[in-house]
Amino acid sequence: SLGIYLYDAETLEEVRFIQTDARVGSVAFSPDGQTLASGLGNGTVRLWRVANGALLRTLEGHTDSVWSVAFSPSGHLLASASWDKTVKIWYAATGQEVYTLSGHTDRVFRVAFSPDGYQIASASLDRTVKIWDTTTGQELRTLSRDIEPIMSVAFLPDGHTLASASLNGMVKIWDVATGQEQRTLRGYTGWVYDVVFSPDGRFLASASWDGTVEIWDAATAQKLHTMSGHTASVCSVAFSPDGQTLASGSDDGAVRLWRVSDGALLRTLEGHTDWVSSVAFSPDGQTLASGSGDKTVRLWRVSDGAPLRTLEGHTAWVSSVAFSPDGQTLASGSWD
Repeated sequence: SLGIYLYDAETLEEVRFIQTDARVGSVAFSPDGQTLASGLGNGTVRLWRVANGALLRTLEGHTDSVWSVAFSPSGHLLASASWDKTVKIWYAATGQEVYTLSGHTDRVFRVAFSPDGYQIASASLDRTVKIWDTTTGQELRTLSRDIEPIMSVAFLPDGHTLASASLNGMVKIWDVATGQEQRTLRGYTGWVYDVVFSPDGRFLASASWDGTVEIWDAATAQKLHTMSGHTASVCSVAFSPDGQTLASGSDDGAVRLWRVSDGALLRTLEGHTDWVSSVAFSPDGQTLASGSGDKTVRLWRVSDGAPLRTLEGHTAWVSSVAFSPDGQTLASGSWD
């Protein structure tokens, strides 16, 4: 069946299955943890009540798959990025469309709110990153015209700086206010799939097609550590809430945990039989979730890497995993 699984993050038991009529490309919890948003392959966005799995509303307007959804920090707005080349902003409480952000000329893969919620960054296959004003729906600036598609964007916690990762193996750091490129982080020999800032904004981690993970000083752009060990592309990276540990998921089916301070490998979590597409820490940092092409979600104890539970039920690769802000619920989205 097509749908989303919700699990109790403490007992690791399945709480409910939310059935959908299309594959799920992305899921995101609202800041208060009470609502779950899902982007679907049929072009709709659906909002669900976490407490009982009830469908709250269906947001219609996109004409192609929705690949990314994100709530504003206040939870009042929801953004969706689609293969129809647009980003839409919605009122989360009513489902009313506020703005359609048009300007990209190819599929939009990622959308992210600034920490203050007043701006949105979108990354597209058209090789650009665009910044939009959420209060007017106007495009403020185009930050990147790269030679390869942009796959990921992330705001620094202070909201003044943005990182973008592209398929040419480069990570670029931008001044959001001016649109000026501040620095380019070079060192990869293949595509960069994912980029993320540490919770305190001091470090930037990037994941690459060449099988490596790198940690950079966000202020100076100095490469601090290159972590090797994966035997295939690295698809996803995530910092622990305290910023001391980095998790990476790879096409080799393994999840690796690294110490941020020196780049040392802490442990390798093995059990998936296909590529690992998504990794996420629980808010308390004690549990790690990983979603895989083997159609399962696995939960691991971070302290020793012990496998806690394998969650089965999806019939296609798991594209997204996310913990609710209170850590009580885990959601998984799949292309089944």
